[in-house]
Amino acid sequence: MEPYDPPSDPLDIVHLDHEILIVSKPAGLLSVPGKGPELADCLIARLGKRHPGVLLVHRLDRDTSGIMVFARTPHAQRHLGLQFEKRYTKKAYVARVWGQMDEKTGTVDAPIGVDWPNRPRQMIDPENGRAARTDWRVMRIEDNETRVRLHPFSGRTHQLRVHMLSLGHPILGDSLYARGAARNAPRLMLHAESLRLRHPDGGAWMTFRAPCPF
Repeated sequence: MEPYDPPSDPLDIVHLDHEILIVSKPAGLLSVPGKGPELADCLIARLGKRHPGVLLVHRLDRDTSGIMVFARTPHAQRHLGLQFEKRYTKKAYVARVWGQMDEKTGTVDAPIGVDWPNRPRQMIDPENGRAARTDWRVMRIEDNETRVRLHPFSGRTHQLRVHMLSLGHPILGDSLYARGAARNAPRLMLHAESLRLRHPDGGAWMTFRAPCPF
């Protein structure tokens, strides 16, 4: 396991009001603390220094960048948590994957479970896995890689990484799932580009975006 060396990027606040805080997380920074003092530096800790009492709603993997929403009140946390649980939120990611994808669009509908002997890896597990679905669409093909937009309809651990691997197109720079040349990227090429949700105060639909950095 590589040593944890989080980036020192300043906080990129996309939106702030009395109920919610939207931030663009940099790649390499934990969403929440890990086990041990060496993993204490994380996004929610950094946010809490500027906005005390900020509350967690969902997570992004350490090496994934992009849009996250945090709650500023218990009401907002409950409201947003229910939206994620009921899959009312709409999420879009951009990824660069290994190889040229033959089809232009498709869906992976395959349950995901823990690969226990190889934790923290996950795997397609038809018998014991939890339902997971991802829609994908090719944006463009460049040499021996494909840029895709991904729309997950569930929020399983490593879902996009496992689903793209199952198609034979691992996400570039993925130290857990990619092999050989596919690992040779400066970072995990996965970015949470947009998030659409209902505002906890009034229910109006709002969409937040963070430009893809790669």
